Amino acid sequence: MDLFDRQEKEGEGAQPLAARLRPHVLEEFVGQEHIIGEGKFLRTMISRDQIPSLILWGPPGSGKTTLAEVIANSTKSDFVFYSAVLGSVKEIREIIDKAKERRKFFGKRTILFVDEIHRFNKAQQDAFLPWVERGVVTLIGATTENPSFEVNAALLSRCKVLVLNALTPEQIGVILDRALRDEQRGLGGRGLALDAEARRFLAEGAYGDARRALTTLESAVELVQEQGATTITLALVEEAQQKKALLYDKAGEEHYNVISAFIKSLRGSDPDAAVYWMARMLEAGEDPLFILRRMVIFASEDIGSADPTALQVAIAATDSFRFIGLPEGVLPMSQAATYLACAPKSNAALSAYQRALGDVKQHGPLPVPLHIRNAPTRLMKDLGYGRQYKYPHNFDGHYTPEVYLPDELVNRRYYEPAGQGEEKRIKERLDAWRAQARAGVEKREKKVQKTEKDK
Repeated sequence: MDLFDRQEKEGEGAQPLAARLRPHVLEEFVGQEHIIGEGKFLRTMISRDQIPSLILWGPPGSGKTTLAEVIANSTKSDFVFYSAVLGSVKEIREIIDKAKERRKFFGKRTILFVDEIHRFNKAQQDAFLPWVERGVVTLIGATTENPSFEVNAALLSRCKVLVLNALTPEQIGVILDRALRDEQRGLGGRGLALDAEARRFLAEGAYGDARRALTTLESAVELVQEQGATTITLALVEEAQQKKALLYDKAGEEHYNVISAFIKSLRGSDPDAAVYWMARMLEAGEDPLFILRRMVIFASEDIGSADPTALQVAIAATDSFRFIGLPEGVLPMSQAATYLACAPKSNAALSAYQRALGDVKQHGPLPVPLHIRNAPTRLMKDLGYGRQYKYPHNFDGHYTPEVYLPDELVNRRYYEPAGQGEEKRIKERLDAWRAQARAGVEKREKKVQKTEKDK
């Protein structure tokens, strides 16, 4: 019995929503147009029932197993499931023996679907290889890991590698809409509605994983039904995804009030107040290393590259205290506190990270541009990894305009130097580099537009 036979036997109603909604034919499949669109490789092979050995490589929830099921439903071959984690070499031999019988007595091919093929051990790979070479079985493997590193070269060379992309929020939205509309396999017929904010949160928060979006939706439906409501709101979806922040424990409030006063005094460039609040904490029995840790954080958060020495001073004070101890250890602490208070201020490092983190949360794990990917294997080079990368040290000034961000974030700015202290000089260099980079991007865009116009 293969994977999909087992699913039918278990009954669709007992399965999770993501499993019930899994497409059975290409027309139901969402995404991956680059391989299953009209005239594309996999659609053509499926329509001709000429499936070659394949490796489906993509992130979780991108449709690898679903494509395997579509192929199973669209081919005249027998379709057998094998788990690279649970399967044994003995089971491989049994599969091969049955495949030989089908081929000899019925003239039927066997397609072998291997889930998590990156978990194949050497014995499993060696057992499969000769039968894939002779065409006794057609291998379809699914993996989230780079097959260049996880599948041996001999087996990999006999397979066509198809790269699946993470689904876009728009594609996830289509799947969510179908889940709510489908009365047979989905949630249709229950009178449920998904409000716009909740839909956007689900689509964007899934980070390209359809299974993740559907699992969260299913949990939210359970919550809305418990409440006797019909509209799935953003609050319900957040609760289902357990994203809400826990309440902060306010025990020991004065402790946090005083450390807050200390940090704000440093930030406000008042060395007198900073030393006062530090003395208050030390006299009250505060752990000196707690204060020192806060100063190390402050040196990066509120000073940063405006005075790179500030971080060195804070670290040196921490090391000095560990070496000296109390009572003399308060001297390097006082030196560090007054230095940090008097240093030029910049929160550019913090702001840069927060802006970058905002885009990470909004856009999810965007793909690394091909030209700056590592390409240690032939497969990766054939896929365009590292192509046309410009090595900065080969250019005047050890700089050349290049795009290092994902396409969706080109020209995004995270780090903005404060313009004082050392950051004033950093800003001058960075402004010049960014101007060159903008000019390079504009030049490329004009070239692309001209090419399209000529076509």
